[in-house]
Amino acid sequence: MDTITLTEKNRDEVVARTVDVLKWDGLVIAPSDTVYALIVKAASVNAVIKLLKFKNRPVGKPVSVFVADLKMMEENAELNANQSKIIRELLPGPFTIILKSKHKVLPLLESEKGTLGVRIPGYSFINKLVMAFADPLTATSANISSRPPHYRISTLLNELPGSKKKLIDLIVDAGQLPHNKPSTVVDLTGSDLKIVRQGDIPFIDTKTYMSESASQTKKIGRFILEKYRELSAQKPLVFILEGELGVGKTVFIKGMGEAMGIDNIISPSYVIYYEYGNFYHFDLYNMQEYGEFGPLGIDKLLKPGNILTFEWGEKSGDIIGKLKEKGEVIYIKMKYINEKEREIIVNN
Repeated sequence: MDTITLTEKNRDEVVARTVDVLKWDGLVIAPSDTVYALIVKAASVNAVIKLLKFKNRPVGKPVSVFVADLKMMEENAELNANQSKIIRELLPGPFTIILKSKHKVLPLLESEKGTLGVRIPGYSFINKLVMAFADPLTATSANISSRPPHYRISTLLNELPGSKKKLIDLIVDAGQLPHNKPSTVVDLTGSDLKIVRQGDIPFIDTKTYMSESASQTKKIGRFILEKYRELSAQKPLVFILEGELGVGKTVFIKGMGEAMGIDNIISPSYVIYYEYGNFYHFDLYNMQEYGEFGPLGIDKLLKPGNILTFEWGEKSGDIIGKLKEKGEVIYIKMKYINEKEREIIVNN
């Protein structure tokens, strides 16, 4: 059992090393966007049997797989136009999509109904790994069945008997992972979208998310920013947030900031906006007249690469035409459901 520490500087080297281990039917423990994952070649009988033995997982219980992109997903599962649309809205991200399998992976990984769970995570290391390997890899949590998932390698190893440790060929250690829940599982095999398991991004449909805490609101904000972030290369991203006082707009924006490595966002109560590099946080609560927008120089901020967020977006009507003309505008409407729950509706 070898261990290698993953850093920003050695990621490509670790990907290459991991690919070599996987090609020889090795069993790898590596970080993902949710928890530490147990990874083997999905097309190898020996490797999958080793994985099932490690987890004490009974034959017949499905194991999901990582794929690199929608093309690889289509190569391994059946997709219609509606399913593709839903998947494009959710992935990459912390979701497992259940689809009818094309039986390219081992039957040991499929359900008794011939379905396959597929993931495209929002996590650079795994994405690069699957792309380099060029075939699906297993995407199950690195724990013994019925035991909790792990966020640190040391806690995993402390739980394992010697016989289990001998099955591990390589550990990729990224240190302490955030305490995210395992992925939300979405079944698309029927006529309607069915949520089998809720993870950290609870939702009703692909436009409507539910939050029960400030922490969850942050995670949804982070997910939404990452979902649209690539678009900022062509034009500025503009997020218009609407909702009552105290519904969580600033918390949502803090989550977006965290996705960009910004952890010091505060509400601009006494000024109109704060600038954090190419991330701009506006608060229009005290705006009274259109003329007040003039001195802000918003025109200069509307350029590719920039991300603008507007709290109290209800007051942006006088400039919304300009924002739509130059930027990609996404509306975030936040509503109280009860004291704890919030409904977050996303439209663009």
